[in-house]
Amino acid sequence: MAFAPVYIVDGARSPFLKARNAPGPFAASDLAVQTGRELLLRQPFNPTDLDEVIIGCAAPSPDETNIGRVISLRMGCGYKVPAWTVMRNCASGMQALDSGVMAIQTGRSKLVLAGGVDALSRAPILFTDEMVQWLAAWGKSRSLSAKLATLTTLRPGYLAPVIGLLKGLTDPVVGLSMGQTAENIAHRFGLSRQQMDAYAAESHMRALAAQRAGAFHEIVPLVDQKGQLYAEDDGIREDSTPAKLANLKPVFDKPWGNITAGNSSQVTDGAALLLLASQDAVDRYQLEPLGCISDAQWASLDPATMGLGPVHASTPILERHQLGLNDLDLWEMNEAFAAQVLGCVAAWNDESWCQENLGRNALGLLDLGRLNVDGGAIALGHPVGASGARIVLHLLNALRARNLKRGIATICIGGGQGGAMLIETCDTKAET
Repeated sequence: MAFAPVYIVDGARSPFLKARNAPGPFAASDLAVQTGRELLLRQPFNPTDLDEVIIGCAAPSPDETNIGRVISLRMGCGYKVPAWTVMRNCASGMQALDSGVMAIQTGRSKLVLAGGVDALSRAPILFTDEMVQWLAAWGKSRSLSAKLATLTTLRPGYLAPVIGLLKGLTDPVVGLSMGQTAENIAHRFGLSRQQMDAYAAESHMRALAAQRAGAFHEIVPLVDQKGQLYAEDDGIREDSTPAKLANLKPVFDKPWGNITAGNSSQVTDGAALLLLASQDAVDRYQLEPLGCISDAQWASLDPATMGLGPVHASTPILERHQLGLNDLDLWEMNEAFAAQVLGCVAAWNDESWCQENLGRNALGLLDLGRLNVDGGAIALGHPVGASGARIVLHLLNALRARNLKRGIATICIGGGQGGAMLIETCDTKAET
């Protein structure tokens, strides 16, 4: 069944700010609101003209539960614009885009603001179960003697903090952290520590070159409550060389593993938003689309190798459009881990793996010169709710900057899933 085109008419993102073992300067809604206000101010329509606001967020704070609605109201979209929140772990921002696409394709909406956000530096620190039980007992103690008796049961170990982010990054079904799933992929495809560190260093070098060349023009600077300006991503390191990365110790599989903080994505705060429009909206507001979302695919796999999700999700798109890996001009693959990206590249080129998992012949070797040309999450960071939207937005901008036509943005998802979108540029105003 053929659907009407869904256009991307504009997009913006915040700087991606690295978490530094303390709450960052912005709540999640602050990141999205400052980014979204700038995006909406440059449009020929009013924020109240939107049909929907859809936001992906993996870790909203307790006071921003339906953060999509909070963001919508704070941006000035008014009471009558429906707004909601989606969560698909690392692909929450891409899921928001896909939900917007489907709303437009079915005719329910014509103009949608969609994207994602997370402030992972503000992930909660929790009490242990033992401490929660003790607090419950304390609350039931009414008399002084009862309270004194309860105090005698308190143990110092109860006060040990539980890092909410670490619990969120551990798969509850297979009991593995995301880093351990990357170790599984590295083992399956024989990836060496040297390969991972070399890839991580290259991500930083590409991101640094892109930053210096002004390739991240989608960034909207932020200002905090003290008036401090945050104009660009702050996790890119010029000194992230293979030699320096080799000195880092393994984090997830001590002491013999190969996944380190240096060859993993950074814990980060950030937002990315895109405006999606139907042909009717393009005509009504005389918009000039930058590109369109031509296809999308979701896939599932063993959570223990969740990082191979991009292979499972992207391959059906390639098959539907009769494309080879290198028929795409560019690829954006979220860099959860260097091992995960290199594992996907290896899987496509592995005949036995493709036969067993995809039921087809190997697709060949992806040209790494087409992949993450301006660096990726190892250098830029991975604010989980925003990354799926960021890679779509930057893929489109990278294609346009090079006068190229089409690419795939793809992402692995904790829990054993993958998502992919086929993006095409528009060189001229959509025909009416």
